[in-house]
Formats: sequence, structure tokens, C-alpha cells
Amino acid sequence: MTSSATAPPSPWVTDVVLALASTLVVAVVIAADSSGQGATGPAAYLFAAGFGALVLLRRVATRTMLVLTFLGVCVYYALGFAPIGMVLPAVAALYSAAERGRTGWAVGTGAVLIAVATYFRVADEEPDPSATLTAYDLVTNVALTAAAVALGVAVRLAREAREHAALVRELTAEQEAHAARERLQAERLRIARDLHDTVGHHLSVVALHAGVADEAVGRDDDAARDALACVREAASGTLDELRATVKVLREPRPGTDVPSRPAVIGLRDADALLDPARAAGLDVEADVDVPPRAVSDATDAAAYRIVQEALTNVVRHAAARRVRVEAAVTDGVLRLSVTDDGRGAGPRAPAGAGIAGMRERSALLGGTFSARDVPGGGFAVVAELPTHPRAD
Repeated sequence: MTSSATAPPSPWVTDVVLALASTLVVAVVIAADSSGQGATGPAAYLFAAGFGALVLLRRVATRTMLVLTFLGVCVYYALGFAPIGMVLPAVAALYSAAERGRTGWAVGTGAVLIAVATYFRVADEEPDPSATLTAYDLVTNVALTAAAVALGVAVRLAREAREHAALVRELTAEQEAHAARERLQAERLRIARDLHDTVGHHLSVVALHAGVADEAVGRDDDAARDALACVREAASGTLDELRATVKVLREPRPGTDVPSRPAVIGLRDADALLDPARAAGLDVEADVDVPPRAVSDATDAAAYRIVQEALTNVVRHAAARRVRVEAAVTDGVLRLSVTDDGRGAGPRAPAGAGIAGMRERSALLGGTFSARDVPGGGFAVVAELPTHPRAD
């Protein structure tokens, strides 16, 4: 917020000060006349006040101000008042016109005043000792006109530069706010996607083992207890994930509205995905050959989530006995594949949210993704991700 001490003065205050200054300068020149060539009575000082009063029209009728000032100067000399110069009474008006964007009118009025003053100096047939000063008067009039117009233009350009800078700051602030909102939305979508994958995976394990426990109760109590232990472990993992997500959403990064990223996950944590699948009765083969720091955190996390969602689909839909997970880095590309020997999706099976989420993760990193039935039975998820995707 701008303090009152640094706030610019009211425009009307500026106009009144300029009008008073113009009046005072003209009045001083009238009072200082020592040549006795013209009257210096109250009427002359009324003209001085009139020239100042015309400046008050600078914002509402700039061209009218210039015309009336020119006519006032002509009437002043026609009435025989003390000489004050043709341009001096119009200096404030010329400045105001240039400052208000009427530079052409200011230059034209100044040129006419200079021309009239020069003409009457040269055409005066009566002997006049001051006639020898014509060149000096001409230079003075030109200098006053040029200075008034140049100052007005400079003030206007400075004001426009400040306004432009303020507009740029406003647009920059709006752009930054928009970018912050986009980052927040992207972060929320990422968290929602991760939560969907994690909860979906754990609930699939819960549903599978709950079914096993239901069938084993009364027939194989040990199997039922093992299944319930898996249910408890999966449910506990889901609750932990939910708590971590809620904590992230409640505690954004310091100084921003963007949630903090949770700890980075990656293929090094693949056993946390494979063990529940094995516990569900699947024969899991894993060949994960990804050296440390061979891929970026973003690629590593996306690969983990793709494997997680693919295994979730196998447990939930495939009715498979065997699943193979492969991950390897070749020529700057991380290649993932999750293949099972289940019943496959079939030609008319709709693509669920899991497939769409995996495809979206791959696309966000600039990779490729495919999910299709395998000839001879089964289903394969294949993703190729850049190890170090370029930042946009």
C-alpha cells in the first residue's frame, strides 16, 4: 500500500499550482517593466491572472486553452499594456498541451506566436531603440517554446512509462498467480492419481484375501488366519497412505499454496508390490535391473505406479497364475513390462481408469504406453519412459 507521504498530489492541486506560477511570472514581468512603453495598471495584472486561469482548462479543453491564450496575448498587446513577450504568457499553456498529448497544437501555437512577434518587430515603422534586439527576442521565444514543449513531452512520456511498468507488474503478478494455480492443480491431480493407485492396489489385495478367508473358515483355519493377516496388513498400508496424503494436503510448502511432495518412491521399493501379489497366490517373476540414479525421481516414481497399477489389475481381473515384471534401462529409456498368463481383456473390454492413468503417466514424461492381450492368452502392459525427461 502506498503511504500518504509518497502518494502523488491530486491532479487539480498540480493544475492550481501551475496556474498560480504562470500568473506570478507574468505579473512579475509586468511589474519589472522599466521602459515605460505600456500601461502597468490593474487591468494588466488581470490579464496575468487570466493567463493563469486558462491553465485550469488543460485537462478538459486543451485546444480551447491554447486558442484562448493566443487570443489573450494578442488582445493584451492591442490594448497597449507593458511588453511581456509573446511566448512567455503562453509557456504554461504550451507545456500543458504537450503534457496532455497535444504536441502538434503546442508546436503550432508556439510557431504562430513567434511569427507574430517577429513580424511586428520587423514591420514596425516607428523608430524603436529595442528593434536591434529582434534576433535576441527571436532566440528567446524559440527557446521558451522549445523548452515548454520538450518538458511537457518528457513528463508525459515518463508518466506513460510508469503506467506501462505498473501494467507489466500487474500482468506479471496475474501470470504468476495463474501459474501457481496450475501448479496447485497439477499437484492435486498427481496426489489423487497416486492415491487412486495405492488404495486400489491395497483394496484389491484386501478383497482377494477376504474371499480366501471366507472360503477357508471352518475348513482350514490356518489359511483363514493367514488371509486375514494379509487383509490387516493391506488395510494398514492403505490407512498409512491416506494419513500421509492428508498430512501433505494440510501442510503445504512454506510460503506457497502447493502441497509438499511426499517421500519419493521408486522401483527400489518394488518388493512392496511383489510380496502382496505373491501372497495372493500368484507366481511372480521379477527382473528389475535399474542401477541407482540411472533414472530421475519423476521417472522412477511413475514406473513404480505403473507396475503397481498393472499388478492391481492382474490380481483383480486377470484370473492369472503367473505374472512376470521386467524393468531395464537401455539407451536412455526405461522399459517396463508386466505380463500375465490370465484370460486377457478381450476385444470389447473397456479401458478402465487404471489403464488411462498408466497411459497418462507415460505421456506426461514423454514416453509411450501400450496395454494389449498376448497371443496364446494373457495380458501385457508395456511402458517406455525417458530416464531423464526434459523439463518444460
